[in-house]
Order: sequence, then structure tokens, then C-alpha cells
Amino acid sequence: MTILNIFALAVALAMDAFAVSIASGVALKNVSVRQFFRLSWHFGLFQAMMPVIGWSAGLSIRTLIEDYDHWVAFALLLFVGGNMLRSACGKPDEENTCKDPTRGSSLVMLSVATSIDALAVGLSMAVLDVSIWFPAFIIGVVAAFFTAFGLFLGSKACKFMILQRYAEGVGALVLIGIGVNILYEHKALSFL
Repeated sequence: MTILNIFALAVALAMDAFAVSIASGVALKNVSVRQFFRLSWHFGLFQAMMPVIGWSAGLSIRTLIEDYDHWVAFALLLFVGGNMLRSACGKPDEENTCKDPTRGSSLVMLSVATSIDALAVGLSMAVLDVSIWFPAFIIGVVAAFFTAFGLFLGSKACKFMILQRYAEGVGALVLIGIGVNILYEHKALSFL
């Protein structure tokens, strides 16, 4: 596997994290340095760990994971997006009670949901007998970079929205849309 292939793979895997971080930036509006670090670090860490875990598991559990990994990612994104949507539909005069997606269970769920595809990549690298350590490092660094950039874009885009109070709802719909897209890509919606 060439460095160009590894980088292209890392960029492809980082797209979910990028989209989620844009939605998070929109929901947060003003992103602190700590929030930048927390989300970037966790998304990068999970993106780097998942291929290693998948590679370690090898072929023995591949068929078990492939059948439902997309449903797990969808459920996590739907849960977090649903909570954001519920918060966005609150009374406009309420204090800003937006749950910080860079903390607690939301952070863990988003990290897992955006990196579950990397688990399958690790499994496939085990089949190809490719060493996982360098690709996992590159995947993690690229995901952290795209996450930080997405947070920046989301926080800036929020300032230009005419209906700023609906920003969290837009972010929630983006998360749910990513979950639906994951199902579509895995042909789980073929009955439609």
C-alpha cells in the first residue's frame, strides 16, 4: 500500500468526522480551544484505534461486524441528532441549553459513529496482510485535521445564518442525514 493510497483512504474515512464536526461547530456557535482539542483529539484517536482493533480481530469476526456496523453508526448518529433536534425545538427564550457535543457520552458516541468504517478498513488490511501501524497513524492525523477544520467552518457558517436560532436543528438534521447516508452506502435501504 503506497503513501498516496493510505492518504486517500484517510481522507475518505475522515469525511464523516468532517461533516459531524461542521454540524457540531454550527450547534456550538462559539468553539473554544478546549472544544477544538477535545473533538479533534477524540475523532483522530478513534479513527486511529478502529483500524488497529479491526486488524487485530482479523477474519474471525469480520462477517459478524459487516452485517450490522452501519446500523450501529446510524443508531448512534440518530440518537445524538435526535437530542440536538429536541433541544433546537425548545422555547426560543430558554437559556442556551445546547448539549456540548465535545463532552461526555455525546463525544464518545460521535467518535464511535464516525470511525466505525475504519474498523472494517482494519479488517480488510488484515486480509491483505498489510501492517496497520503507519496507516492507522495517518488516518488518525488526517481525521483530527479535518475535524478541527470542520469545527472552524461550522462555527463561522453559524455567524452568517439568517435564522441563527435554527442552527442546532440544521446540525441535527446533518447528523441524521449522515446516518441515513451510511445506511444507503451499505445498501441497507434497498427496499425503498
